[in-house]
Formats: sequence, C-alpha cells, structure tokens
Amino acid sequence: MNRRRQASIGLSAAVLAGVLVYGVYELQLRQIRLEETVQVVASKAFIGAGTRLGQEHLTMLTLPRSAVATEMLTDVKDAIGMETAIPLGSNEPLLAWKIGKYRLLPSKGQSTFQIPREYVKSIAGGIRAGDEVLVYLSGEETTSRKMYERPVTVAGVKTAANIEIDDPKNPNLLSLADGDKEAMYASRRDANGTVDSVNLNLTEEQWLMLDSACKEGKAKLIIASIGTTIRGAGEEVTR
Repeated sequence: MNRRRQASIGLSAAVLAGVLVYGVYELQLRQIRLEETVQVVASKAFIGAGTRLGQEHLTMLTLPRSAVATEMLTDVKDAIGMETAIPLGSNEPLLAWKIGKYRLLPSKGQSTFQIPREYVKSIAGGIRAGDEVLVYLSGEETTSRKMYERPVTVAGVKTAANIEIDDPKNPNLLSLADGDKEAMYASRRDANGTVDSVNLNLTEEQWLMLDSACKEGKAKLIIASIGTTIRGAGEEVTR
C-alpha cells in the first residue's frame, strides 16, 4: 500500500513539475513574441483622401519588428485630428507623410469661400485661421438656427487692410502646427487687428445653402468660436 501511495505521489509530483515547466516555457515564449512584434496605428477600413481622422477610424495592428518602418505611427494620439493626404486601405499602417494637420487648404469636395461682409452679423474676435467654427443664421423674419450641424474650418481671417490677423512675433499657425496651445492663446491675445472678413472651407452644397439664406438680406450669419482647452500651470481651463 505504501509503495502504491509513494508511486502515486511521485507521479503527481512529476505531472505538476511538467505543468510548471510548460507554463514557464509558454511565458518565456510569449515574452519573446512580444519583444519581436510592435503595435502600429492602422486604418480600420478604407478612408478617403481629405478625411479628418478620429478614434473611430483607427485601430492598432501588430507587426513583426522587422516589418516596422520608421515613419509608422505607434500612438493613436499622434493621428487623431490629422487629415489624410491620400486614400488609405483597410488595416493599412499609417505613415507620417500620408497625413497632415494643415487644414487651411480645402479638403476633398470643398472650396475656400470669402464670406461677403453684408452676409455677416457678427464674428467672434478670437477666431484665427485653422480654427473650427460654428455658423448660425439669425434674422427678424426667420427662426434663428444652426446653419450647419458640424463645425467648418476657417481658411483665413483678415483686417479691413487685407492683412491676416495674427501676432507677427508669435504666429498662431506655427503654434497650431506644433500643438502649443499656450502659444496659440498668446497669439490670439496679442493679435494685430480687428476681424473684418473671414474665409471658410465649404462644400458646394454648404455655400449654396449659405448664399440662398443671406442674399436677400433678411438673415445674417453669426460665426462663433468653439471652446478650447488650454493646459498650463497645472490646470485645465475651458474657454
């Protein structure tokens, strides 16, 4: 009986030891695989040129380290808010040169329109080129409403002297390209003029809608800036 018990204990110990060795082997193998692969940012599905990227467009793709190029993005945050310069296929790794942040140029299907002065009732003074703005319609003979459900991009903001409004010592566009919101705030505060005219990037349908609503003079536009979160001095302020 004792021999059988000892044999059973020995067999159990051998099985447990085998399981332990196998578990260690699997952990080591998994670690090696992780070290040999890299996760890069990729498109979830086909994305057309001129699309502004959001979280819903992006996914992470695991590639062998040997297949990863230096221009591939590895952080989704670096891609969100950027626009595609060319179409992207499904599960295509994002390369830095295929996206950009220069939204002053009209996207696919858009053109840049200078909004006639007589169409405008008010323009928020803090608006600068590259901003997204909300456009509202206001008039005594019409119900005040949003002109467009989604924000539109400002291509340019000028003074009455046809000078682009900015801070010459601290250009807003350079701060925008660098993602430096503190410098953007400073450039808006120290701007060199008062807004007289604004250019917007619109589709043909959006322009025709705007023109039809305003050309008879019964309604005018209110162009409003969107709140921006400024980080600094250890806190966040939404204005």
